Amino acid sequence: MASDAGAASLDGIDLLRPLPPEERAALARQCRWRRFQANEQIIDHLGETRDVIFIAAGRVRVLSHSAAGREISFDDVDAGGFLGEMAAIDGLPRSASVAAVEDGTLIAFLAPKPFRDLVTGHPDLAIAVMKRLCRVVRLTTDRVMELSTLGANNRVHAELLRLAKRGRAEGGAAVIAPIPVHADIASRVSTTRETVARVLSDLSREGLVERRPDALVVRDVARLEQLVEDVRGGA
Repeated sequence: MASDAGAASLDGIDLLRPLPPEERAALARQCRWRRFQANEQIIDHLGETRDVIFIAAGRVRVLSHSAAGREISFDDVDAGGFLGEMAAIDGLPRSASVAAVEDGTLIAFLAPKPFRDLVTGHPDLAIAVMKRLCRVVRLTTDRVMELSTLGANNRVHAELLRLAKRGRAEGGAAVIAPIPVHADIASRVSTTRETVARVLSDLSREGLVERRPDALVVRDVARLEQLVEDVRGGA
């Protein structure tokens, strides 16, 4: 990890957009800045650090490991996002690890007290933090239900739908870029890479999924959503 104070700007962080530029600049000066390479750990599961992290550039992955050492991936967060607010708020150990996905990922670390002062002093930021925590709870609930009630094929469909809803809309289609790695999808839905490859191949033959050189396209998001809901309804 190396300091990168020369790139110390929080202007791209979605949470902080309501702040005046001078307040974002002052906040940036309170942060510790570090640049990470791909697969380098940023936050350690059960670690004692309490800083909130802002992803100024690159992408990070929230993950954990089973007792047998198997990686379990929860979510990826792109530049502009933030993580670590739970430990900053409740003072408890980290609930998961965070690692860089891309080389050159730039992270700003903000200590717990300045973060709490920030959100308590700006109600709109406090609401944004609460909305993100609500999203985490909803996502966790969905995944627990899927693991409890759906087969592996259907869990892949559900994860693909989540990725599609976060992708770029093209009419009734969605463009997922970069192309998701089979192993990453498998880690999130507790199955194998081979199962993911087979499911995507089946969807491609059915005309629902198209692989482009730089993206995966879900050609009919509504149809995929109906496929997922039909199975959930009968589970």
